Amino acid sequence: MHRRTSSSYGASRPGYGRFDSCTSAGSQVIDPDDPTITGERKKTLDDPEDIERACMKQMNYKARRKYQQRIRIEFNITSVLNRQKFLMRLAKALMTFGAPSHRIESQLLSAARILEVDAEFIHIPGVIICSFGDQDTKTSEMHFVKSGGRLSLGSLHEVHQIYREVVHDEISARKATEKLEDLLAAKPLYSSITRCILAFCLSGLICSLAFGGSFLDMWIAGFGASFLCLMQVSVASKSQLYANVFEISVTIVISFAARGLSSIRSQIFCYTAISSAGIVGILPGYLILSSSLELASKNIVCGSVKMVYALIYTLFLGFGLQIGSDLFLLFDQGARHDLAALAARMQTTSAITGTFVSDNGTFMNINHGEPLTGTFSFVSGSPFVREHIIDGCYRPPGFPWYLQPFPWWAQFLIVPTFSILSSLANLQPFWTIELIVMVVISCVSYAANKVANHFIFNRSDVVSAIGAFAVGLLGNIYSRKMGGTAFTSMVTGVLFLVPSGLSQAGGITAQGNGIDIGGAMIAVTIGITVGLFMSQALVYMFGSRKNAAIFSF
Repeated sequence: MHRRTSSSYGASRPGYGRFDSCTSAGSQVIDPDDPTITGERKKTLDDPEDIERACMKQMNYKARRKYQQRIRIEFNITSVLNRQKFLMRLAKALMTFGAPSHRIESQLLSAARILEVDAEFIHIPGVIICSFGDQDTKTSEMHFVKSGGRLSLGSLHEVHQIYREVVHDEISARKATEKLEDLLAAKPLYSSITRCILAFCLSGLICSLAFGGSFLDMWIAGFGASFLCLMQVSVASKSQLYANVFEISVTIVISFAARGLSSIRSQIFCYTAISSAGIVGILPGYLILSSSLELASKNIVCGSVKMVYALIYTLFLGFGLQIGSDLFLLFDQGARHDLAALAARMQTTSAITGTFVSDNGTFMNINHGEPLTGTFSFVSGSPFVREHIIDGCYRPPGFPWYLQPFPWWAQFLIVPTFSILSSLANLQPFWTIELIVMVVISCVSYAANKVANHFIFNRSDVVSAIGAFAVGLLGNIYSRKMGGTAFTSMVTGVLFLVPSGLSQAGGITAQGNGIDIGGAMIAVTIGITVGLFMSQALVYMFGSRKNAAIFSF
């Protein structure tokens, strides 16, 4: 196949080929939209304004006016600077809107390949190093693109569409750069008040869905999550000093309030449900999931750094919950004694030992005429009968309906509602087809998780793997058959598995032990990673694009 080269760049290097760093390691990372996969070559590189502007600078006034009045001939030859600027803006947009980091390098390499730019990219957490080479002058230019951000599904989908338009030769690199700059400068899709309302609804729903909370617990957990979101968008985002201790301080307040309400004598509030659902909005589920995918795809630097940070962050949350609980018990000594007595009753076993001897001749023939003697020992197997304990909460049948857990049929209403609100909280536009796909995949993931948990007990990693397998299968089929974006359609269902898996592991509080919380998070996210890779490998086996990247998530 004849290789077309740009008249302004690369004409002196026919047959030149560039290989990325992954090729030397024996694994070719190619994006599905790469021109080597689609078979398409870019026929035009930019609009005529660049060449016209360069020509008009060399004309006098009369020649320039005569040139402007004649019929324009459309050229589409771009300058190398515009193409390089597009690649740097694309890197910044991908990091800002929370793209899966193990695919950022492959997307940038594919865009550079189709634009015929000699470039190399290195991604470390928060920074992308872009190196552009010039074969004519034998020089190179290096740029550092630094950005931090959060997951924004709607903006990320638009970035992917702009990227596909460029590599499929639908728009020029300069126009794509303008679109990316407008997208980066745009305001958030939802206001701070809307985000606080979404946090209230999400924590209230997950309180009853995953942690066994009652209708009354839902409101307390919702107010705690709203307080958390308000502090995050109003104080932590504006003060770097407070942002460093934001998570610990908020978890202390929520745990303090939850322990105080649960210490009421009537026991109408559940500490585990309120504290777990109140901080579910700041759990590093997506961060651990991204790091697990990077480690599984042999990206050791980014994966290990993010994994260690996420685990330490989880330990901070567990430490804050423990401090808040102990702080209240320091003021209420009666509640501390009650908890200590309850723990002693649940951990203590009673043993009775003694000896016996037969006092008549009934058993004389059993022991060959000798008297029957011996010892006995009785140990209670269940020292404390946990009556009316449902998901760690005290729910006697005498309580009214608003203090009881929700019936099983309420899940058919709560799960779709939670999926919609979770997608909106991740900045997904409402009136879109992608939102419907997200909700359907999320509901299937919860159903698969629930069915697997019915047959597999005390294995949150295996249960999460089965749910993630269902999510990955549907997401990849949607991407292959309907042309959608697999990542944005799958992320809501995957993040739904994190609190569901933690609820199977005993809740987020884990009796105040932060190490147990970290272990539960690792087990859940590794199960999700294995499930995603299994589904993608299955779709890859039956797909037609064998050379494309497997990692759709």
